[in-house]
Amino acid sequence: MNIQSKFSDKVINLNASAIREIFKLIGKPGIISFAGGAPAAEGFPANRLSDISKQILRDRGGVALQYGITEGYAPLREWVKERLAEQEIGGDYDETVIVSGGQQGIDLAAHSLINAGDVVICEEPSFIGGLNAFRSYNAEICGAPIEPDGIDVVAVENILKQKKNVKFIYTIPTFQNPTGITMSLEKRKKLLSLAKEYDVMIMEDNPYGELRFEGEDIPTIKSMDTEGRVIYIGSFSKILSPGLRVGFVCADASLVDRMVVCKQTSDVHTNVFAQMLVHEFVTQYSIDEHIENLCGLYGKRCRKMIKCIKNYFPNEVTFTRPQGGLFIFCTMPDGVDSREIMERALKKNVAFVPGATTMIDDKAVYSTFRLNYSNMSSEKIELGIKMLGNVLWNEI
Repeated sequence: MNIQSKFSDKVINLNASAIREIFKLIGKPGIISFAGGAPAAEGFPANRLSDISKQILRDRGGVALQYGITEGYAPLREWVKERLAEQEIGGDYDETVIVSGGQQGIDLAAHSLINAGDVVICEEPSFIGGLNAFRSYNAEICGAPIEPDGIDVVAVENILKQKKNVKFIYTIPTFQNPTGITMSLEKRKKLLSLAKEYDVMIMEDNPYGELRFEGEDIPTIKSMDTEGRVIYIGSFSKILSPGLRVGFVCADASLVDRMVVCKQTSDVHTNVFAQMLVHEFVTQYSIDEHIENLCGLYGKRCRKMIKCIKNYFPNEVTFTRPQGGLFIFCTMPDGVDSREIMERALKKNVAFVPGATTMIDDKAVYSTFRLNYSNMSSEKIELGIKMLGNVLWNEI
């Protein structure tokens, strides 16, 4: 039987995340991986979470192991609302829902908004998880280039003028994935102004925003939203633990209501035990102190990687200089295929993410690649960048 002939139109042309596929290649011992977006394992508060786990299971096991409500574990949900309010995020018209990681927030919002053929405007390059979510609902994805200060707002406006069925603009304005670039305040204001003028929504994905180790904070787009036009997605994955799969969405209450219904058909509710773990951690300990320690570690590793890139890469390779987050984006001369470079690098036990995986047309040749600095020691960063540099010198 040809099972593939039975696949739905929504998934027939949907490819597995290339980053997840790379993970399968890098499980062998000795590999130095700059490929994933994983935070540093040594930054996980494992001992504290272990103690909290024992407390929860001993004293409230009946709650932790039972079904929960779809909107989220109430104490955590209230804590998230209060923290967002401190950042001037969320109005009387907004509501908050706890989701199974930021990725589910993207998917539920897309599920609630996109009809087949609707247009989504994305930064290009962009996050593969977002791109695949929009593809799965048969959206037409239109890319606007990333500039040194964020998305090209002129390109966004041109798309809005040409396309009459744009549902929303998807952006990661702070320490963007994959480039590490941060959008300027001026462009954030302009993007919101365009969304109002053309009556479209903005999906602001902000998993890295608290991981700033240089420069000054820039207000979120959601903090400037006065009418529920911005869907704000956050996560504990990068600041606490990705394995817990706990994120949140703050958006117009009517949209959150639809997302809750969609979530009920997906996973019913986010893992209650994981939500309780997060809540107990943020109430028993200082999450800000924890984040400050992470920022110190990531700033050190980012500076180390930049120094090594300068020392070992050919001068023809340019790169971004992030002030936070997890990624550096590199650009080689035109015509160099980063997928071929990756194949050669893997033979030297070094992995990274080729630029094609972050583009709307992921079959074309791109001379870009993404490096992650958060999950490797300084020693491995130096060794891996040196080996990758040797490959680049031979190929460029």
